[in-house]
Amino acid sequence: MNTAANNNTMSSASASGSNAQAPSLKTYFKTPEGKYKLQYEKTHPPGLLHYAHGKTVTQVTLGHIKDKPMQAPLQSSSSLGVTSGVRSAAARLLGGGNGSRALSFVGGNGGSKSMNGTSTRLGSFGPSGSNNVVGNSNFDGKGTYLVFNVGDAIFISDLNSQDKDPIKAIHFSNSNPVCHAYDPDAKDGHDLLIGLHSGDVYSMSLRQQLQDAGKKLVGAQHYNKDGSVNNSRCTCIAWIPNGDGSFIVAHADGNMYVYEKNKDGSGDASFPVVKDQTQFSVAHARYSKNPVARWHICLGSINGIAFSTDGSYVATVGRDGYLRVFDYKNEQLVCGGKSYYGALLCCAWSMDGKYILAGGEDDLVQVWSMEDRKIVAWGDGHNSWVSGVAFDSYWLAPNSDGVGGNIVYRFGSVGQDTQLLLWDLEIEELVVPVRRPPGGSPTFSTGSQSSHWDSACPAGTLQPAPSMRDVPKLSPLVAHRVHTEPLSGLTFTQESVLTVCREGHIKIWTRPGFAESQMSNSDSLTSLSLKEKSSISGKVVTLSYKQ
Repeated sequence: MNTAANNNTMSSASASGSNAQAPSLKTYFKTPEGKYKLQYEKTHPPGLLHYAHGKTVTQVTLGHIKDKPMQAPLQSSSSLGVTSGVRSAAARLLGGGNGSRALSFVGGNGGSKSMNGTSTRLGSFGPSGSNNVVGNSNFDGKGTYLVFNVGDAIFISDLNSQDKDPIKAIHFSNSNPVCHAYDPDAKDGHDLLIGLHSGDVYSMSLRQQLQDAGKKLVGAQHYNKDGSVNNSRCTCIAWIPNGDGSFIVAHADGNMYVYEKNKDGSGDASFPVVKDQTQFSVAHARYSKNPVARWHICLGSINGIAFSTDGSYVATVGRDGYLRVFDYKNEQLVCGGKSYYGALLCCAWSMDGKYILAGGEDDLVQVWSMEDRKIVAWGDGHNSWVSGVAFDSYWLAPNSDGVGGNIVYRFGSVGQDTQLLLWDLEIEELVVPVRRPPGGSPTFSTGSQSSHWDSACPAGTLQPAPSMRDVPKLSPLVAHRVHTEPLSGLTFTQESVLTVCREGHIKIWTRPGFAESQMSNSDSLTSLSLKEKSSISGKVVTLSYKQ
């Protein structure tokens, strides 16, 4: 899911990336459990860059296509096209990639149709035995894909192919795409959302885009056409978990809109004027049209949104430096607080809904506790703005069954310093700072816990940034320079870690133990929905917080 649109981050200088004497990039990095190795790289064709590509920041969405549905008639949208150069790139794929029809060997997408009857590991690495290519209406499409934006185009790459070039490109004539999201549980085929710099929003079927070799986007539904509801830039977009086709689009003017894809795409601009730009408010549409609701979050841009796994809560981060957590169903502010300095740019939930990560212009990674409604740790290790954060829901602590005891969380962060940082969060091991009276000695008799820890903050209030002395600091487990350009995001899969720089280059780092020679006939957890992953993660997923 992710994901935040970090267009703001481009104005920050990269501490490492701008250093001409910086050391060469290594193709691996070490962790206590072993080496992460650079397996594949993905990028855009160099000849397809738009002149304005510097105005957007590349984000990556992981899309997993499951079983093929009934064939549906294709419809077209007139403002979009696909380049013939990318179609030829698809034809150059070694063995084709996705959509195997016969004699499929381990590693290729669509391998469930192999002759020996065994299914491949979805999202794994290795050669494919398929001769099928994008543009065939019978293209099965089953597999895992990377959807990413560069300039005026959306590119789609086969995660399991060794080819660096994408297999499809969709160019937007009216504006640049800036954010996107994929829903693996979509019921009617529309599983991909794309938000544009102009404020326009499209929903579509990822499979249909791969099946079509024409010059137009097929089967797309258009929302907020020409900015009819809101003409400010889309900053981030997300499907609502268990929302039955509902999704949220955040904009640069501090507003967030709720859409239902089964309703008319035409806009209803009858929302009342926001009276106080600094206060949270919710307004519902007067008619049964999209968008169905408007949430005014803050003054200034919303830079990132993230839903808890079950959809009960939604977190936002903004230009004003505040993390806000809302009870989505009841449309109420639960808690929130300010960064130490500057804007916040990204946020992410743990799978059990107990912790939230936030990062931004203060170079720190905030760790928020939903139970305590406060910051419980600061990750200190980046040298520039933090542009992406994510929990690693596939990682389990060594010698841990995930039940009882001291649960350890692994999470990652990337920044404009071109570094990937991995962290381990052990709540029971956090050292709570001691508060000392003015002029007093640091003795146990006169000291007490920091005031930040005395009690949970009342529900519905936004906290100021705590003092640096009041919050425990984490040190990174790993700090590795993975790109030459500032980074914009990261994604964890069962077998790998994906990093992306803002210029549109993606690197796939395989976990220890997932080398090319190690294959399995079991399906990868990449194909699982959030609901399914949470049920097997070994951690309690019951959301029970103080009110």
